[in-house]
Amino acid sequence: MTTITSPFRTDCLKGKVVLITGGGSGIGFEVTKQLLAHGAKGAVICGRRQEFLERSASILRKETGKECKWKVTDVRDPKACVDAVEYTIRQFGRLDILVNGAAGNFLAEAKDLSPKGFATVMSIDTLGTFNMCSAAFPSLKHNNHSTDAPIIMNISATLQCPATHWQAHASAAKAAVDSLTRSLALEWGEYNIRVVGIAPGPIKDTPGTTKLAPGMSSEEVNELIGAGVPLGRLGDATEIGHAAVFLATSLYTTGTVLNVDGGEWLYKQPMVPKEMVSALSRAVEAKSRQQAPKSRL
Repeated sequence: MTTITSPFRTDCLKGKVVLITGGGSGIGFEVTKQLLAHGAKGAVICGRRQEFLERSASILRKETGKECKWKVTDVRDPKACVDAVEYTIRQFGRLDILVNGAAGNFLAEAKDLSPKGFATVMSIDTLGTFNMCSAAFPSLKHNNHSTDAPIIMNISATLQCPATHWQAHASAAKAAVDSLTRSLALEWGEYNIRVVGIAPGPIKDTPGTTKLAPGMSSEEVNELIGAGVPLGRLGDATEIGHAAVFLATSLYTTGTVLNVDGGEWLYKQPMVPKEMVSALSRAVEAKSRQQAPKSRL
């Protein structure tokens, strides 16, 4: 296993307090780990499964040496979101970084997708993000006296860039999250609150990627999906964590949604095989010179 070395100082987030939804597994877990490893003094991870949260919090405490609490939270419930923020304040006295990572997804053709299934993903991803932002706003606003602005990070995706088969529901939800990121950054800048987004591409060994490639081994997934990534591989969750550290320390950045996907959203299958480009280019050039306009009279 390749170790990814951090380019950041290990104390660059010294004293910060983090609240993260979806922090019990996958990308959310690694983002929490990297924020703690780079100086945050404590974190509260939220999710719907207590067993996952307890285990993840224990691992994070052992691996980072920092305090990590957990709170069962359904982000679809506005009161539960308020409770999570209040719990964080009681435990650590403040809130500096909110990460919205809770998400739901599954494969479905649009023609077979039920309104209930569509609404469920929208509720978790989009409404859940807004609920947490709304619940955290008073506490984040209270910290605006600091020159080191509090920050909200919304985790979206690149599924909607420009579109992905069998992902109409998740694509709509993530596009809405990106739009919300920009709107809140615009309106909440006057309160010295920064709002940014991270749009991960396919990340290996995470629940999100597993759901989109059921029944396949990690090697098969890497080969299949990696073929459509310009960098030729799936990402590592640590790389998303490092993106979070970067955005947390980039104090003049707000409203930005950072794609961290190896260029996948840019990918198009080549019209011509690479080995044929040179020969075909010469042939086409010669043919094109003969395509002068002809009179039809």
